[in-house]
Amino acid sequence: MVDYLGITILLGTFVVLLVLHTPISFALLASAILTSFYLQVPLMSVAVQMVKGIHSFSLLAIPFFILAGEIMGAGGISRRIIEFTNVLVGRVRGGLAQVNILASMFFGGISGSAIADVSSIGALLIPMMVDSGYDEDYSVDVTITSACQGLIIPPSHNMIIFAVSAGGLSVGRLFLGGILPGVLLGAALMVISYVIAVKRGYPKGEKVSFREGLRIAGSAVLGLLTAVIIIGGVIGGIFTATESAAVACLYAFVITFFVYREIPVSRMDEILMSALKTLATVLALLASCNAFGWFLAYLRVPALITSALLGVSSNRIVVLLLINILLLALGTIMDMAPLIMITTPILLPVTQAIGMDPVQFGVMMVLNLAIGLCTPPVGAVLFVGCTIGKISMEKLTRSLIPFYAAMIAVLMLVTFVPQVVLFVPDLLLK
Repeated sequence: MVDYLGITILLGTFVVLLVLHTPISFALLASAILTSFYLQVPLMSVAVQMVKGIHSFSLLAIPFFILAGEIMGAGGISRRIIEFTNVLVGRVRGGLAQVNILASMFFGGISGSAIADVSSIGALLIPMMVDSGYDEDYSVDVTITSACQGLIIPPSHNMIIFAVSAGGLSVGRLFLGGILPGVLLGAALMVISYVIAVKRGYPKGEKVSFREGLRIAGSAVLGLLTAVIIIGGVIGGIFTATESAAVACLYAFVITFFVYREIPVSRMDEILMSALKTLATVLALLASCNAFGWFLAYLRVPALITSALLGVSSNRIVVLLLINILLLALGTIMDMAPLIMITTPILLPVTQAIGMDPVQFGVMMVLNLAIGLCTPPVGAVLFVGCTIGKISMEKLTRSLIPFYAAMIAVLMLVTFVPQVVLFVPDLLLK
């Protein structure tokens, strides 16, 4: 028998606390505790579930990825990537926009964080684009939408969170599954950016000599090798995802402080503190989400949602469209990590029931929620971009419509063409 009162207490408390602007981790935990009182479940059981939420070998990769991204972001890698991408695509119409998107693709392969991407690359390129004659809204549009590539292109700690939430899915397959969709997203944004640049008459970049181009490429390639170490180590079976993250972190430390040497080793304290703050937030979310998710399962919410969605229609296309709409809507009001933890146990059985591969669903989910990060009212990447570009969210949201269209088009490919996601992992991990 379904306990509707228990479900109402769990979900209702969570929604009310969110409306009151309570931090998500506290809202999740408070909802779980109140539900435990109603169900007469010992609080020790809640504590056990919280510990289980962060007691996973796969999750050890997250602090290393966060630290590697912080080190490389502080050590000049973003500037070198911008210079390198300018050599590659800077001479086309609206070249700085193309540079922005390609730089985000490369930097995302190092940091795995959209906010880190906007904060580092955006802080350099948005003022540069405005000074070069680009409109403010266009400059920020390009920056925040292209930053979402870092959430799909490996390494992505959100993919690791999904792998754990899905019951121990292969992190390597998820990483590889995100490569082609991430590249397609970058290509779609490049096309939209170019069309708008031609229409508005934005300038072309200056030509870079062959010799200077080689020098810039040589300087940037050491930083870009961080992503190669991670992906190549996992594909080649040399490292697990966690081991590759640790090796990448060590490599980033050596390159930043002993090769680039733009910052002193004394800055490491500051970098560690920043990484620790980010990690504390992530782990608090993971622990509270696991307790919340345990009560969802206890109250049979996943089974109810599965029955409800399949009751609307047995048509695979209709069900997938409904799931996409649900994830897009949720992504506009909540952050990515807790949503992955909450919705994966609910929606994964639905997608498996209609024959979708879990890796494909994982990439589809992350891309959906990445779009939410660029969408009001709670889009974290949108807020950071507006702050850097000094532009209102209302004005920016209107100008984002063509970029939303490009992202939705890629989302539809990921949803309905399985090989867009599965081709690379099937090819390299047989």
